[in-house]
Amino acid sequence: MAQYIMDLRKIVGHRPLMQCGASVILEDKDGRILLQKRADTHEWGYHGGSVELGEIVEEAAARELEEETGLTADELILFGVFSGPEMHNVYPNGDEVYNIDTVFLCTKWHGTLRCQDGEVEALEFFAPDDLPDDIFPPNRPAIGRWRENRKKEERIR
Repeated sequence: MAQYIMDLRKIVGHRPLMQCGASVILEDKDGRILLQKRADTHEWGYHGGSVELGEIVEEAAARELEEETGLTADELILFGVFSGPEMHNVYPNGDEVYNIDTVFLCTKWHGTLRCQDGEVEALEFFAPDDLPDDIFPPNRPAIGRWRENRKKEERIR
């Protein structure tokens, strides 16, 4: 978790916070999405985290991708900004947030896949029609849009 958010939690406890996130949906050349099984909720999701004070959002997304997966983004394309009631989450420790998540798409990347100790239990690529049922709730809107876009692209081909 980001230091900024941890510092705020010392003041506000578990009360709701607005949290600015930066995330990455990573695709392989076969159009599959890389998901991580989160260590905190044991649900599948994309890669991301909180933006630190003064940090550029795109750099935060690239940093989170590398920390959680070992992969380096060669290019990030803005996919969307997700906010609203469906981005509300209460973590297992009781911390409550309303996420504003800036999500980037990454199709050009390099590196060796590895799980971040303590945060990521597993990493796996999934086809759009074979996504796991247990998706981390705040990631569902962006993953749903990604899946719709992939299906549209396949119909066009």
